[in-house]
Amino acid sequence: MEQKIHHGRNVKRFREMLGIKQKALAYDLGEDWNQKKISMLEQRDVIEDNLLRQISGSMKIPVEAFKNFDEEQAVNLISCTFSDNAMFNNKIEVFNSNPVDQLIRLHEEKIALYERMLKEKDEMMARLEKLINK
Repeated sequence: MEQKIHHGRNVKRFREMLGIKQKALAYDLGEDWNQKKISMLEQRDVIEDNLLRQISGSMKIPVEAFKNFDEEQAVNLISCTFSDNAMFNNKIEVFNSNPVDQLIRLHEEKIALYERMLKEKDEMMARLEKLINK
């Protein structure tokens, strides 16, 4: 059975990774948004494309990340690839898929994402400081 991706949960995960409060995201999305609406949005299985694009623009995260990220699949992939038995039970697969290169690529992508997240957090803090000082 294919598991559906939960858009709202992914919005919440990425928002929390970026250190963005629900109130700050609501402010970025416009006047008709508030903390409670963000909370309700994060509970929705499916979020329409135009709203995902707005959130994507606000958080500087690709729409595809909200649509495709599946934590369970990621955990399963990691545990299957790096468990002690995987090297012995899946020799052909391990050698064909070159897990060292995959690990390096994933690590580089993760570093780039974290750097983007830190930059966005700094920019968000600067915007908030400007608002506070006004």
